[in-house]
Amino acid sequence: MSKVVVIDHPLIQHKLTFLRDVTTGSKDFRDLVREMSMLMGYEVTRDLQLRDIEIETPMGKTVSKTLTGRKLGIVPILRAGLGMVDGILQLIPAAKVGHVGLYRDPVTFEPVEYYCKLPTDVGERQLIVLDPMLATGGSAKAAIKFLKDKGALNIKFMCLIASPEGIEALKTAHPDVDIYVASIDEKLDDHAYIVPGLGDAGDRLFGTK
Repeated sequence: MSKVVVIDHPLIQHKLTFLRDVTTGSKDFRDLVREMSMLMGYEVTRDLQLRDIEIETPMGKTVSKTLTGRKLGIVPILRAGLGMVDGILQLIPAAKVGHVGLYRDPVTFEPVEYYCKLPTDVGERQLIVLDPMLATGGSAKAAIKFLKDKGALNIKFMCLIASPEGIEALKTAHPDVDIYVASIDEKLDDHAYIVPGLGDAGDRLFGTK
C-alpha cells in the first residue's frame, strides 16, 4: 500500500503560509512554489541509490558516493505543475522532463486530457509527478494511468496541498504510488476546491483568472 508523507519541515511550513496568503502576488507565488518544491525534493529523493567511486581530493585518494540505479524523470501536470519543475531541476539538473496536460471539466469535475509528451525510456526511470494541488484526485489518477500505459513502473506523486478526499482517491486507484505533501487540508467545498487551500494554483502562478 502506498505511503503518505507529510513534509512538515519548518521552512516549508513557513513558506506555505505566505503561499496561502491572498495578498501574495504572482511573482512571489512562483518563487515560493519553486522554493518549496526544491525543499520537498530532498525528502522525495531520499531513497535514491548510491554507489562507491574512487576520487582524488587535493589531499589524496578516497572512496566517496555517487548516484546510481534508476534515472530520474519529472512529470508536471499542466499547467500548474510547471511551477514546481525548476525547484526539482535545481537539485537534479540531469532529470528528464515529461508533460501531461489535463483540465478539469467544470460540470463533472472529471479530468480531460489534451497533451501528453514523455521521455521514451519512462520504464527505466523513477518518475515524480508534480501538481501543486491534490483536490478530487482525478487529474493525478489520470496522469499516473497515462504514465503506466506508457510503461512507467516506478512513480511518486508530489504536491503542496491535498484534501483527505484526494489522498484517499489516489491511494485507492494507485496503491503503488507514494504521496508526498506539505499539508493535508480540511476538506473540499461544493466546487471541489480545497479548504482552506490557496485558491487556483494555476491562476495565481500565471496571473490569470
